[in-house]
Amino acid sequence: MPVPVFFLALAVFAMGTSEFMLAGLVPEIADALGVSLAQAGLLTSAFAVGLVVGAPLMAAVARSWRRRTALLCFLAVFVVTHVVGGLTGSFAVLLVTRLLAAVAYAGFLAVALTAAAELVPPERTGRALAVLLGGTTIACVVGIPGGALLSAAFGWRAAFWAVALLCMPAVARIPDPPVTAKPSGLRKELAELRRPRLAGTLLLGALVNAATFGVFTYLAPLAAGLAPVPLVLALFGVGCFAGVTAAGRLADRWPGRVVAFGGLLLLAGWVVLALVPAVLPLLAFPQGALSFAVGGTVITRILRLATGAPTMAGSYATAALNVGAAAGPVLGAMVAPVWAAVALVAVALVLAVGLRLRWRWC
Repeated sequence: MPVPVFFLALAVFAMGTSEFMLAGLVPEIADALGVSLAQAGLLTSAFAVGLVVGAPLMAAVARSWRRRTALLCFLAVFVVTHVVGGLTGSFAVLLVTRLLAAVAYAGFLAVALTAAAELVPPERTGRALAVLLGGTTIACVVGIPGGALLSAAFGWRAAFWAVALLCMPAVARIPDPPVTAKPSGLRKELAELRRPRLAGTLLLGALVNAATFGVFTYLAPLAAGLAPVPLVLALFGVGCFAGVTAAGRLADRWPGRVVAFGGLLLLAGWVVLALVPAVLPLLAFPQGALSFAVGGTVITRILRLATGAPTMAGSYATAALNVGAAAGPVLGAMVAPVWAAVALVAVALVLAVGLRLRWRWC
């Protein structure tokens, strides 16, 4: 695996850590800046909005740039927003920096997905994306506890400084892969979204990710009284890393089997957990692994289907996943997190069967 792919993963890890760490910092920020907890919670909402909007918007803006130029610009904006956020005493300024940081993160991830695929032969795309997405899964593990520990020891601003510093090593090894396909017009690339099999696969990714983050968001209250909450969070996060790593090899050869069998096992796990909540400590690891194994495989498939959109393909995958990550917690709050996951994965499996029968994408 090319070394630059690992440095891209390091940058994604740092950026993902910023996304998750805020969950443990909201009370301290509210107290320090003199705002209510509800107002401080808007920092999380701003980041979510930036992630959904940022991927296609930034990919469109940077589509004519060299990969390295785009990645460095997004990374620089992300670092600057964290420096400003770590210095400001204004909640309004901090809110704006969170929105801009999310836009930069989404733009970076969209371009990084495409760049990672271009750095390896087509038959190794799944492995390259597994390394890249591994950065996100590790961030799931360390983001919340890491931010809380830094805040307790040095104040909440230290978490922002730490994220900015984590990004710096990646600057020296940002790749500049050769573009394997000549970009077409933006309108033509956007027209790819009207292709049923690409649109269906994007929806499939959004559904699986909605189930994953719908449960992950509420893992702490779900685990209360069953096992130490940090342990359950860690088991789920480590499972995510294991799943996306394993799928990196399997997705290149048997994507349909991963989605079909992995999806069925994932659905069975959510059903068992919904009926017997006490088994959460036992199912945290396998459910995390299956969620990211299936989700990572779908991302690989999106990039392979969107060959007609060489500069926008990564943004389509990123936007789909972020739509799911934003919608999942909302659905979980409206119904019940685990039952919502059951419904979402069930719909995803029905959709996957339709894709398999009609287009043989497996």
